Amino acid sequence: MFSLFFSCNYNSPSLKFSLSLSLTFFIFFSVSLFRHLSLLFSPGWLGVGAMRVYTSGRVEAVNGTDVRLKCTFQSSHPIQSITISWSFRPLGQGPVESVFYYYERPYLPTEGRFRKKVSWVGDISSRDASIIVRSVLFSYNGTFSCQVKNPPDVHGNVGEVQLRVVTT
Repeated sequence: MFSLFFSCNYNSPSLKFSLSLSLTFFIFFSVSLFRHLSLLFSPGWLGVGAMRVYTSGRVEAVNGTDVRLKCTFQSSHPIQSITISWSFRPLGQGPVESVFYYYERPYLPTEGRFRKKVSWVGDISSRDASIIVRSVLFSYNGTFSCQVKNPPDVHGNVGEVQLRVVTT
């Protein structure tokens, strides 16, 4: 009885055609499944694309003048609940200070060295997160950092601008 189920004629044309058809279907199904799964687990589909932030790198400004700190960005998702934060790390020693924050509207600093010194000149629809620092002082020598998050794009580089304040 056992041989009844497993005995077959491998030279039969109908069996060869059936095996060939089954193998073709299996390969097609496997390739199709792989393509669909690779789309499902690609970064764009899962929403883990990276935010890209661009700045001018180094900027020089004369003491007492205004300087624009340029920051632009690219997101792989439509802009919805974007946040922008600017911070400052002084040259040498010193703590990192908050300079500016944006969520649905600009929030200017209410205390610290940048109070009444920062203006929002960015345009979210143009992917611009730039600010102006007014009447720069020598104590502003250091690194300004621009961070942009647009969920689900919350990972990516932080743009940095190194400001050098000079006499003339």
